[in-house]
Amino acid sequence: MKTSFFSLIAVAMLAVPALAEDPIEGVWQAPPDAKGQVGHIEIKPCGALICGTIITAYAPDGKEVMTPNIGKRLFWNMRVQGGGKYGAGRVYVPTHQKEYDAKMKLSGNILKVMGCVGPVCQGQTWKRVR
Repeated sequence: MKTSFFSLIAVAMLAVPALAEDPIEGVWQAPPDAKGQVGHIEIKPCGALICGTIITAYAPDGKEVMTPNIGKRLFWNMRVQGGGKYGAGRVYVPTHQKEYDAKMKLSGNILKVMGCVGPVCQGQTWKRVR
């Protein structure tokens, strides 16, 4: 009887799918802004979609600084499209104080983040911090 019970538990554990992290999840560094400051953006799931929030900012000398953008969501509602592509979301660009359609392309530890108005897109290249 004990063998049957343990066999049943083993089969049940194998039947539960592993919850895998999306490869885009983590902390990313955006390039310097007009003041030379860089931001770290945490990318994680928000429900079934992907979102990114500014968690820290650093001055050109590497010291952490407080800015009004800390805690702001930079992008949201990004959908996994396969092949390292994400899209159908929105991105907020602090320097413009506007939202745009968003898409991203992940390639290893490099993430290209694009804001688009119709077919015209501009963006940045972010590097993975962790």
